[in-house]
Amino acid sequence: MSTHVELAAHPMCQLARVLTWGALGLLTYGVVNWVAAQPVFALHNLDVKTPMAHVTKAQIQLVAERRVRGTFFTVDLERVRSSLEKLPWVREARVERRWPDTLVVTLVEHVPLARWNDNALVSEAGEVFVAALNQPLPRLSGPAESSAEVVTAFHSYQAALAPLGMTIDELRLSPRRAWRIRLDNGMQIALGREQAKVRLARFVAFYPRVFTPPAAVNSVTESSVSEMPLEPAPKVHPVTVDLRYPDGFAVRMPRGVSPFKSSTT
Repeated sequence: MSTHVELAAHPMCQLARVLTWGALGLLTYGVVNWVAAQPVFALHNLDVKTPMAHVTKAQIQLVAERRVRGTFFTVDLERVRSSLEKLPWVREARVERRWPDTLVVTLVEHVPLARWNDNALVSEAGEVFVAALNQPLPRLSGPAESSAEVVTAFHSYQAALAPLGMTIDELRLSPRRAWRIRLDNGMQIALGREQAKVRLARFVAFYPRVFTPPAAVNSVTESSVSEMPLEPAPKVHPVTVDLRYPDGFAVRMPRGVSPFKSSTT
């Protein structure tokens, strides 16, 4: 009995057991990998669960043909996910297996808010991405890494201008951190670098008091005035408004138009 115990404790016996179990482990690993790689477990289907507005099925299929390698058990899901997220409109991708032969793809697309600088788009989340879009959008611009800041300012300034019925067509943040707005009616507003929100609020508060449509020009005779209704006079807006003053603002009007309301007396 003691001899058996001594043999079991011998270093060579212990080494033999380690080698035996190691060999069995490698054999098992090889067998499992061989079984997992058999054609019977090949992937045959690609299921895209979310409806897409911009990403096409052809684009997803092309990624699948180029990046899906292996079988149900051996396919590299991370590689497929990373490839899908390189598509222009894809913000986030998730890839899962579904037994017995299907990959399930879930995609989240960017939601475009505006054009960014010269050749990109920016999303509601302030993320810049490059994609083709044949659709009119506001234009935002700014230094690198400022997209989220500019998007936040765009929403803030647009909300401030809403009571006047004005819409921002372009918002720019210069390298010196100065803000400038161009409205859809062509008006340019210089906000400067400091207290931009306060300056814009002051402009919105005073605008209805200062500016008014010019008097309608009636070219008909006095006898026909009562017979023909007058059309409303078109609104005339300032060409530029400079808000970079501590207690007021400067305006430039179209040629020949007064920036002040006419007297009613």
